[in-house]
Amino acid sequence: MKDNVLPISSKQRYISLDAMRGLAIMGICLANYPEFSLYSFLSSSQKQAVFGENVLDNVVRFLQYLFVDGKFYTIFSILFGLGFSIIINNLENKGANVQKVFLKRMFMLLIIGFLHLKFLWSGDILMLYALMGMILLFFRRLSDKNLIRLSFFFLILPVGIELFREVIGFSLAMFPYYAWQDLCAKYNMPEEHFAQYLHNATSYKQVYTFLVQGSVERIWEFVESSRYFKVLGLFLFGFWLGKNKIYANIDKIQPQLKKIVRYGIMIFLPLNILYAVDCMAGQYFSKVFHSLLYFISVYPLGITYMAIVALLYNKYQSKHIWTYLSSAGRMALSCYILQSIIGIFLFYGIGFAWGGKTSLFLTEIIAICVFVLEVIISFFWFKRFAFGPLEWVWRCFTYGKHFSIMKK
Repeated sequence: MKDNVLPISSKQRYISLDAMRGLAIMGICLANYPEFSLYSFLSSSQKQAVFGENVLDNVVRFLQYLFVDGKFYTIFSILFGLGFSIIINNLENKGANVQKVFLKRMFMLLIIGFLHLKFLWSGDILMLYALMGMILLFFRRLSDKNLIRLSFFFLILPVGIELFREVIGFSLAMFPYYAWQDLCAKYNMPEEHFAQYLHNATSYKQVYTFLVQGSVERIWEFVESSRYFKVLGLFLFGFWLGKNKIYANIDKIQPQLKKIVRYGIMIFLPLNILYAVDCMAGQYFSKVFHSLLYFISVYPLGITYMAIVALLYNKYQSKHIWTYLSSAGRMALSCYILQSIIGIFLFYGIGFAWGGKTSLFLTEIIAICVFVLEVIISFFWFKRFAFGPLEWVWRCFTYGKHFSIMKK
């Protein structure tokens, strides 16, 4: 590998991409904090006992399904794939061993994800990103047409899997599900008591015990939802965007972006209303219908969000909001982990123990405040430092070199 192999410099970064990544971090916080606050673990009767007839929470839940659920994870995943293409292109231009460097990068992400899953939050997505990133490497030589075809295939595949399950009556998810239930029984931790258990936890050891069963539950969730195929499909789409450098020509594709926004508002927003209704009704028709609805509504609206941000950035580049959003986006990995740390101390018994008694409305207000705090921290962090803390560790390991974390 040549000695001049270096990561993308801060001057080479695209603020619009970092701003989208910052926006995605906000949406992920909104999506994840109902679980941190233990609200998602409460049964209907438990919510009734604690909050009474809380109409506002039902409205918030509907709006969450409509505007948040799956959309920001879509953006985050697409940007990961896009980022991979930029990194690979940089490595190829400098004559580096692409496979070696990229696999080291994914291996480090896998370690960070494992530590996050095992010791902080069982809802981790980084391990899956790392594993799918390793697979993505083998698709990098595909033509544009084949990248799009494969992306479509992997995104629609979960619908076919759900149909197969419904017809055959068999699912591979049963194996991790039984393993998860065995752990719950072993630790005397039934699912209906999750909220009470974490609210009353007085030591990290108790939290860790919960995370042990939670890590197996996470595997079940991935298999049950075919999340790995969804992530790979979004990675491939993002890789296609990056390969064609579409992010670098926003001003030239404004008509196409405006068309995406029009279709998003006229077609995909109404479909997401139907998706939200189906979620509120507990997937009323069938899992196959719900999976199909997810495919035709959630992904397109997430892409619509990206088009809106691109158009706004192109028109109002001088506004300070892009600097703030992009600061959080530049250290998205650190912000993602920080959200978990803050969530534990706010809601679990080893911290302020707000969990299980915080309404969904208040939970989302807290999530917004956490994100604003991260934006402020990120903004002032980059006044003195060149990289986010975890991003710095990730880069040093990837390239086998010590980079100064201080800003020059």
